Amino acid sequence: MWWTTLQLAWRELRANLLRSLLTTLGIIVGVAAVVTVVTLGQGLTVKVTADIASMGRNLLFVLPFTPQRAGPATPQTPFKIDDAHAIEREVRGASAVAPSTIRQTQAVYGSNNWQVAVNGTTNPYFIVREWPIAQGRIFTDSEERGGKPVCILGETPRKELFGQQTPLGASIRLGATSCEVIGVLAAKGQSTFGQDQDDTIIMPILAVQRRMTGNDDVQQIWVSAATAGQVRSVQESILSLMRERRRIRPGEQDDFLIRDLQSVSSLVESTTALLTAGLSAVAAISLLVGGIGIMNIMLVSVTERTREIGIRLAIGALERDVLAQFLIEAVLLSCVGGLIGAGLGLAGSAAIAYAIGVPFVLSPMVVVVAFGFSAAVGIVFGFFPARRAAGLDPIEALRYE
Repeated sequence: MWWTTLQLAWRELRANLLRSLLTTLGIIVGVAAVVTVVTLGQGLTVKVTADIASMGRNLLFVLPFTPQRAGPATPQTPFKIDDAHAIEREVRGASAVAPSTIRQTQAVYGSNNWQVAVNGTTNPYFIVREWPIAQGRIFTDSEERGGKPVCILGETPRKELFGQQTPLGASIRLGATSCEVIGVLAAKGQSTFGQDQDDTIIMPILAVQRRMTGNDDVQQIWVSAATAGQVRSVQESILSLMRERRRIRPGEQDDFLIRDLQSVSSLVESTTALLTAGLSAVAAISLLVGGIGIMNIMLVSVTERTREIGIRLAIGALERDVLAQFLIEAVLLSCVGGLIGAGLGLAGSAAIAYAIGVPFVLSPMVVVVAFGFSAAVGIVFGFFPARRAAGLDPIEALRYE
């Protein structure tokens, strides 16, 4: 019986093919929008997680920070190299520690020049950031201790200054300082936040302090925990150590910040998930609009087929048979719309993901949930017209013109 009812329902939909397709348009748009938004949200989450991980695993960074109150701005109290040495020496679980101070300057080689951030740091920086050397070498101990003006180029300044030439051994000018190129960093690309990670030049921190900044300040300290499980304990140890070294009394507020990439990653993931859910809810409204369209067209169909319903009831059809036929028609409309919408959503999200450089993450569960929701819309909004058809009086239906 169910197979016969399904065939009858399908025949009726095919008889009014254009009207059926227009009726499903709301469902198609709704499902396509939901699938596209959720798929792109998942791809963005994957990209953000990968980009943050590319900065280094189990990474913490310590920044000077003084909360600003009303009145004159309170200057930040910078770190010193000894602070980084103290963390390396006294904090258990810290596998690598690198002080860092950055100065924007003009890099010049021959007739080429490029505005770049010069990062003064130490060799552990390459371990903390998990940043391999593509050409050349890192600093020697004597170069670090003596603050020798040697430098390692990121891919962007290498390309802008040297093009296809080999930079190793060349001398470039950074502001008023000459610097010998001893290496080139492997390309990392753009970060999630739009920053070109390769637009940097690395020098020994003592060289930057003596020749560029004119002071011994350290702007930031990078710390890598030995394992992911030790990140929290390392963070707490650094907090205690830095409060002691900066003479912060109990009850006073810290004048520094400690951030770990795990918390940043969790924050970004939760924010992305929240935005995806909000946009999906907005997109799902079109599913409700599509459901109303299905209800409307099914009510019209009941009116058009009143005599047919009366004949079926008069020759012995049960109310549940009529109810099942109209309900199946409504569900077929929503399911066909759901299938078309899911296909369009996947194709659209793949195209958009490719265009904006986000990985395409195919999640079968998203398609199943969107299709199931469209089927549920068909049942909910198709039940009233079907119930109305099944409840017609056969005699009155036969008299209907």
